[in-house]
Amino acid sequence: MATGWWRENLRELRPLLHLLLPLCVHWVAEEMTVSVLVDVTTNALCPGRKTCPQAIYINGLQQTVVGIFKMFVLPLLGQLADEYGRKPLLLLTVSTTIIPFTLLAVDQSKGSVYAYYVLRTISYIISQGSIFCISVAYAADVVDDSKRPAAFSWITGLFSASHVIGNVLARFLPEDYIFEVSIGLLIFVPVYMILFLTETVRPTQKADQRISFLNKAFNVVQGRYYSMKHAAYVVTSSSTLKRISLVSFFYELGMSGISSVLLYYLKSAFGFNKNQFSEILMVVGVGSIFSQILVLPLLNPLVGEKVILCAALLASIAYGLLYGLAWASWVPYLSASFGVIYILVKPSTYAVISKASNSVDQGKAQGFIAGVQSIASLLSPLAMTPLTTWFLSSNAPFDCKGFSIVFASISMVISLCFAWTLKLVAPSNRILKDNTENIEAPLLS
Repeated sequence: MATGWWRENLRELRPLLHLLLPLCVHWVAEEMTVSVLVDVTTNALCPGRKTCPQAIYINGLQQTVVGIFKMFVLPLLGQLADEYGRKPLLLLTVSTTIIPFTLLAVDQSKGSVYAYYVLRTISYIISQGSIFCISVAYAADVVDDSKRPAAFSWITGLFSASHVIGNVLARFLPEDYIFEVSIGLLIFVPVYMILFLTETVRPTQKADQRISFLNKAFNVVQGRYYSMKHAAYVVTSSSTLKRISLVSFFYELGMSGISSVLLYYLKSAFGFNKNQFSEILMVVGVGSIFSQILVLPLLNPLVGEKVILCAALLASIAYGLLYGLAWASWVPYLSASFGVIYILVKPSTYAVISKASNSVDQGKAQGFIAGVQSIASLLSPLAMTPLTTWFLSSNAPFDCKGFSIVFASISMVISLCFAWTLKLVAPSNRILKDNTENIEAPLLS
């Protein structure tokens, strides 16, 4: 019976083969460079030193700039994917990483690293988040409605698995060959898509076809404003959605801040290199696959979303405190093991939002709270970057190199307090009039 279930699902997912394969290769190629980038940027900007304030500041600035532009670029790319097809937009987004990595493969001097950050920021603005969104839209085009959840879970599961494979390659490949291998894989992805990926959207002649790009961009921004205005009403009119938006904001404020400085802190405090970074990232990756595919489906019917959310937030607090107060080089490995649990914050949050929203408002509520999370990720570097630099320097007021991470954990404590008082109230059956439903065509329609 189980074998038949697997065969049926695999048969339904067969049309996604030529999407999932290149996506996996792309994610592997990107992930295998994460651990070595810390060494490359630190050696170029701060040669001979374990602590590099310049690299920490540049990463914080990059995160802020990318977050600001993504709020405008992501909706535009989504609309263009609906109008001109998934394939051209996928080819554009998966190709943006090739040039920045090629630059570092050729030259790792200080000037090249600065140029890399500029090009990589542009790459992130175009590709970060949009690859996943367009891929989900592609899957919705070719997979039957009843099989879409399985298709989406395969995409997210393969995303986590790709991160594990990328970190395994980074752990065992010599550092001198990591960028070369990554570039080869990145070039393979668009070539494979050109040859094998089938377009699912037929471009249609529209009345506004001759509108200039700037006018079209302005119309998209204006449409998004009215759509978000209505989405704000949907969220603020529900006590559950208001509370879960606060949970999401404070969790993202703390976790994104920790993620932005963590590897630089570990290098400065414990002298970690790309091998230790890869091992830690592998622990988190393997744990996330296990918990999302096996643990969450089993526990959710038994205890519900609120209990899972609170347990995951508690694990995220332990994760941050153990990193920030780490007293030996083995403690970060213990902290990383909490990734098995805290990774469940996001899916349980999505489940709460879905339960508290009317069917016509699902996309609006999810999108609005995703916007709240984006604001948190914009704000976190403003505090984390200078605080981390200060406590890693010789001018720190007291000896606690991970104080900024401990400070970020306070934000997740606040998130847990809001989650603890969360009441799951089902939405009313009334259908709200949506004056903006024609402004924004749904990506998955």
